[in-house]
Amino acid sequence: MSPAFTRRTRWVAGSAVAVALLFAGAATVASARGGTETSGPPRTPSAGSADAGFARDMAVHHQQAVEMAFIVRDGTEDEDVRRLAYDIANTQAGQRGMLLGWLDLWELPKTAPDGQGPMAWMEGGAHSDHGGHDMAGMAGMAGTEGMAGTEGMDHDGALMPGMATRTELGRLREATGAKAEILFLQLMTDHHKGGVAMARGCTRQCTVPVEKRLARGMVEAQQSELDLMADMLAARGAAPRP
Repeated sequence: MSPAFTRRTRWVAGSAVAVALLFAGAATVASARGGTETSGPPRTPSAGSADAGFARDMAVHHQQAVEMAFIVRDGTEDEDVRRLAYDIANTQAGQRGMLLGWLDLWELPKTAPDGQGPMAWMEGGAHSDHGGHDMAGMAGMAGTEGMAGTEGMDHDGALMPGMATRTELGRLREATGAKAEILFLQLMTDHHKGGVAMARGCTRQCTVPVEKRLARGMVEAQQSELDLMADMLAARGAAPRP
């Protein structure tokens, strides 16, 4: 068995353990609190609520971050980038498990209700204009329509703020060394900016206290990583994409 395979196996195993532990914790908290801070009767969000929409969309958003982290891990030997990728993969895989766990506890589907596209839950919509794809322009972003109406449209795989396109992911898979490091840091910077916007939306609109707390934690952690990635790009003679 090659050393690379052994390292990858250990990393995947570590991520799986983190997901299991955080999923169990999420189930315990949600079951105990019932979505409220008081001892009153549990309140289950509806399928069209901001709580459910954020859980669905952020789970998808996080999955791509985990994918990019695994890709760059195999594309560079730089320990700083690999360490950052490891931290992002573990954190976001664990949070994804929590979000999907809440949907299960609420007995809600993991796909949006008919007629709702990604980000339809977010008042005023959310946007990102990087890499040639303007999420605001896609959906009009008028009023509370968010991204309703985009379902079925193809945006090269980027249906939510900050998500990399299929073309960009392909470029990341092909890149190696410093080129891979810079592209990963740029793509992940865009990804985090979109994630922060979504999490802030949840802090304003979600009503389940434990979910709002998770969203606030996402904002703080990803903003810290944005600062770190800006420094890492500067050290490589590069900068975030405009």
